[in-house]
Amino acid sequence: MKGATAQSAFASAPTSSDSYSYQCGFGNRFASESIPQVLPRGQNCPQKVKYDLYSEQLNGSSFVSSRAALQHVWMYRIRPSVAHGELSRSNTNSKIEAYFSPSNSRVEYSPSQQAWDPFPLPGATSQFTVDFVQGLRTIAGQGDATSRQGIAIHIYAANASMHNRAFCNNDGDFLILPQQGRLDIQTELGHLMVRPGELAVVQAGIRFKVGLPDGPSRGYIQEIFGSHYELPELGPIGSNGMALPRDFEYPLASFDIDSDSGWEIVYKLAGNLHSCRQSHTPFDVVAWHGNYSPYKYAIEKFVNMANVEFDQADPTIYCVLTARSIIPGVSLTDFLVFTPKTISTRNTFRPPYYHRNMSTEIMGLVYGIYGGSAHVLEPGGLSYEASYMPHGETYETWQSATTQDLVPTRICEETLAFMFHISVPLFLTKWALENPSLHPTDPKQATTFQGHFLEHLEEINAKLVSDGLPGIGGVEKASKLKFTNGDNKLENSNDH
Repeated sequence: MKGATAQSAFASAPTSSDSYSYQCGFGNRFASESIPQVLPRGQNCPQKVKYDLYSEQLNGSSFVSSRAALQHVWMYRIRPSVAHGELSRSNTNSKIEAYFSPSNSRVEYSPSQQAWDPFPLPGATSQFTVDFVQGLRTIAGQGDATSRQGIAIHIYAANASMHNRAFCNNDGDFLILPQQGRLDIQTELGHLMVRPGELAVVQAGIRFKVGLPDGPSRGYIQEIFGSHYELPELGPIGSNGMALPRDFEYPLASFDIDSDSGWEIVYKLAGNLHSCRQSHTPFDVVAWHGNYSPYKYAIEKFVNMANVEFDQADPTIYCVLTARSIIPGVSLTDFLVFTPKTISTRNTFRPPYYHRNMSTEIMGLVYGIYGGSAHVLEPGGLSYEASYMPHGETYETWQSATTQDLVPTRICEETLAFMFHISVPLFLTKWALENPSLHPTDPKQATTFQGHFLEHLEEINAKLVSDGLPGIGGVEKASKLKFTNGDNKLENSNDH
């Protein structure tokens, strides 16, 4: 008896919230054609492509990169992308930055913890329409897009779909995280429907437009200059775990026919916007093949790793995607997610421990309640911890965590929080530091910590003496000392 033979490669099935199908597998070299037998066989650039299509290549890496690092795509389109009008500076948005240096007066370095309430959404009935490009705002960054080195953090808030406007970011790759409302992203290589709880990556040089099927939308963006996102190495974890390559979804080829409605193409270069006009749609790619393509990933599919007996692991076990820096062995950024999991460790301080980290931490909350920091973090908000600056949970959390009965516990139920774990210091934009959503840190919070060690001085001194070691001088007086919360100074309880 004979079995069955597959008639095509696997593609995901549409759902009630996403009408598109996708190819699967991170970093694969895909081949996709919306009309059968359009893709040239055995070569990239034949003398004449079927149906008189134009051959066009987009490179996301240099020609002499190693084979493992090469990223490019061949497109077969109705008109080449060079068929456009003259470029000119655009005043569409002046709140975008791509150069982070003390010489840029619009950014500055801050060592202080910062936190923002949810950034406001433009109303659905507002007389002012704000699309994805107009709603971009830069929060922080480091480096320079023109040198292909660095990173930028943005938020977006929009109330209108892009219609006959497409956007092309020539500065870097966008990692987009919707927080409210789905994004219907049409790219040159096909469609992505991205809901809160999913991420999308659109690489540099790929034109796309964003529709808002659910009305006003808000979310987060991490942009990397010069590098590309990769899956982290697994090391001793082995073959399986964390983000599985098969769960990353890539678009199928899809083209429009539009020759007379007029389009605007907006390009971002060095943080500045330029635009041009053309009479036809930029989304006319009938077929394509390669590995330089936008993709999306459903974060709830992340396979959590954690210590199960005692102690904590480094937060990089929650890494979905990473990007390399120019320093060998050091990432530029790790994208970490905090999703539902069970904590079962014994004799362990379970909240995030107090730490000072060479990396800068930018945290956001897509939905739910996150309790892993001392500041308030709400869905749609953001927080910032500067490189090497101390941070950690409140004194009240420390008290609870050091005295509670440790039993297996579920955390982050119905919650999705994330962190951009960035290996370099960041400059914050003046727009972010002067934004009404910025809420001050409670100055009294740091003064609540008690030095309980001082309550054990007599016991400690007795131990030292019994072990034949020098005792602590002035124990009798020191034992009468106490912490005064108001001014965080040691004071004698009998002499104020």
